[in-house]
Amino acid sequence: MSLFIKKNYEMLIIGGSAGSFPIVTKLLEKTPSNFRLPIVMCLHRLKDKPQGFKEALEIKSNLPINEPDDKDPIKVGMVFIAPSNYHLIIENKTNFSLSTTELVQYSRPSIDVLFESAAEVFGSKLIAILLSGANRDGAAGMKKIKAKGGFTVVQDPNDCSVNTMPQAAIQATQIDLILPVNDLINFIQSVH
Repeated sequence: MSLFIKKNYEMLIIGGSAGSFPIVTKLLEKTPSNFRLPIVMCLHRLKDKPQGFKEALEIKSNLPINEPDDKDPIKVGMVFIAPSNYHLIIENKTNFSLSTTELVQYSRPSIDVLFESAAEVFGSKLIAILLSGANRDGAAGMKKIKAKGGFTVVQDPNDCSVNTMPQAAIQATQIDLILPVNDLINFIQSVH
């Protein structure tokens, strides 16, 4: 996987829903503390329970985790997670923005909103990973990332507790890698 070291990627984004939380926990536990890219995640979560999600991820993470506010800076060495009931948008190469516009694929935060905004800003300098989930959120975003030259990875649908989300992305565009969880961990470590 030396291909990833040669290319100058600038951001890693991860999306997931049903069944993705234990995978994200495992990925964060195995990601090196000196990881060279900002990691931005959109995970579907309950609107009425804004507390506890970040704290649960921090228990295993080797990197600090932040729920950004509107206009917060994007920083290397951090994991950013979309706040409850807000769309997280990559505004430009240095800042986030938040939105309370309508639900996308029945979700806010929406993976498509994050992925599509990241594709616009980072283009071929973007790596996107889509994990287990029960709806089609993320498929349109992966299609846009691929069209802009970004690198796309999905969790192997046979390895998912709910395979609708990665399967929808596979149907929407040509995905670069389809990996089970252990290979996803190796992949992230290879980016480092």
